Amino acid sequence: MKGQNRLDQIMNYLKGHNLVTVEELVIAVDASPATIRRDLIKLDEQGVISRTHGGVTLNRFIPSQPTTNEKLQRNLAEKGAIAEMAAKMVKSGDSVVLDAGTTTLEIARRLTHLPLRVITTDLHIALFFSEFKQIEVTIIGGRIDDSSQSCIGEHGRQLLRQIYPDIAFMSCNSWSLEKGVTTPTEEKAAIKASIVANATRRVLVADSSKYGTYSLFCAYPLTQFTDVVTDSSLSSDMQQVLNRQSFTLSLA
Repeated sequence: MKGQNRLDQIMNYLKGHNLVTVEELVIAVDASPATIRRDLIKLDEQGVISRTHGGVTLNRFIPSQPTTNEKLQRNLAEKGAIAEMAAKMVKSGDSVVLDAGTTTLEIARRLTHLPLRVITTDLHIALFFSEFKQIEVTIIGGRIDDSSQSCIGEHGRQLLRQIYPDIAFMSCNSWSLEKGVTTPTEEKAAIKASIVANATRRVLVADSSKYGTYSLFCAYPLTQFTDVVTDSSLSSDMQQVLNRQSFTLSLA
């Protein structure tokens, strides 16, 4: 097979898979491991792929944040399963911080039977919890980010720095072992870091389709979470890599 045809085949295979190994490409393209590795070096030099622990993925840079309405229609089953598992981490009487996002909103829907103290950046979550008398809800305040309908800025960060919650849940649009949780803006990265900074238990909730994507600003290193909850569609190779890290990986 000519080199360019083989590169096209590799690219087409990557477009249909979140993360692949050299061994998978050997079978898919019918080439030797040495040939595949040379091809991957070429693609890496061109900037079209990212080589990570456990495999390679398309270079999936996210320049801007999707709106809440756009996210509401994505990966609904995975978000529900992740939320179900994450909600079981919360106990009666806990103080809980919830990041803005559709997955954290699903967590909120599963906590209404508990007496809790909830602090959130998300307007939708705050309004939802305001209907339940046994839940004390605080919204951090500050400027409203129109894409996520959530609070950002120094005002809210000051409040978050003054609390020591039992558990904090961070959502995200992009995550990986190498780059951690990333965001398109510095302000959003700062508020996310503050959400988990003082929590006893720091939990990332993110579906596997977002793994290997990244934005410009690092919000939090993956290795500093106590728990990562994602769905079982995460590749088996990546599951093995993440299971060797210091956090607890849970697959919904």
